[in-house]
Amino acid sequence: MAENEDGQEKTEEPTAKRLQDGKKKGQIARSKELNTMAITLIGGMALVSMSGSMGHDLSSIMAGSFTIPRVDMFDTMAMSRRLVSSFQDALMMLAPFFVVVVVVAVLSSIALGGMAFSGQAMAPKLSKMNPLKGMKRLFSMKGLVELAKAMAKFFLVGGATALLIWLTLDSFIELSGMALESAIGELVNLIGWAFVLISSTLILVAAVDVPFQVWDHKRQMKMTRQEVREEMKDTEGRPEVRGRIRQLQRELATARMMDEVPKADVIVTNPTHYAVALRYNQTTMQAPVVVAKGVELVAANIRRVGSEHEVPIIESPALARAIYFHTELGEAIPAGLYLAVAKILAYVFQLKAHLPGQGRRPSTPDDLQIPDELKVPESK
Repeated sequence: MAENEDGQEKTEEPTAKRLQDGKKKGQIARSKELNTMAITLIGGMALVSMSGSMGHDLSSIMAGSFTIPRVDMFDTMAMSRRLVSSFQDALMMLAPFFVVVVVVAVLSSIALGGMAFSGQAMAPKLSKMNPLKGMKRLFSMKGLVELAKAMAKFFLVGGATALLIWLTLDSFIELSGMALESAIGELVNLIGWAFVLISSTLILVAAVDVPFQVWDHKRQMKMTRQEVREEMKDTEGRPEVRGRIRQLQRELATARMMDEVPKADVIVTNPTHYAVALRYNQTTMQAPVVVAKGVELVAANIRRVGSEHEVPIIESPALARAIYFHTELGEAIPAGLYLAVAKILAYVFQLKAHLPGQGRRPSTPDDLQIPDELKVPESK
């Protein structure tokens, strides 16, 4: 089991932040074998596909280089100009091949771990110069795997090369009897196919190396439980900071809630412990909605703001507790409370419509029925 410098076992899977920080430091899964295999395999295929044009261009370069006009014999700078010209022609001939190789090299290097550029990874580290740590890395699991890969590549590539030489020896000998342009094209073709077949053996090495590099990277990025706890503290903040943030959030939520109290149609109270403010619009709402609720000090503030804005306040302990515990802020009341709340709202609307000296004042409803499943004990 992997351990950190403090001797604690790294048993926890790496977090997203750990992986992101590791990527910034250049710690990502990389497979050199995948990169080598892709470059040689695709490069060989590109060489085969371009063998015809490259053979023709190379023949032209050689013919132009070895055909010297008589006037150039007496010009001391002629050979330099011809050399520069031949070099430029050779670069133009090889440019498409170089482009293919560079593109494959870039894509294969980022195929496993993605693209990452880190100055920290390029910075020199004195710890890597420690001979004891170097010996430890040499005899580590990764060192043994690297040794096994090197031996596998030696036998695979060496065996494939020997087999190809034995099988294509006659083809190479036949090149001496061919015309120059045809011989050059055939030589490029043979070399390209040799690259393709030899690099194909590296697929086996890459198929083993890629899963190992992914596993080894994940193992190195594992964390101890203490590291996970410290990261959570750094990410989410210290407990006292989180507590202060929650307090501020509650204060802001309470302030926004108090702004809705003047818009309420009625406030139902316990009368002192609980208070809920309800609003109902027949045209836009299917049922009354809780716009504010609270206990103790918050309840007192709801009652105070309601009184200041002449919102009717009705004392109904059982109904106030039922609404408070069974309805969230901004939600409609439960269906089981429709009848009780309807009686309260009817009373409020009658009270608003009543004028002094015009008949008997509406009486407060006192027969509000609360379903058993919505009743809340007074101890709460």
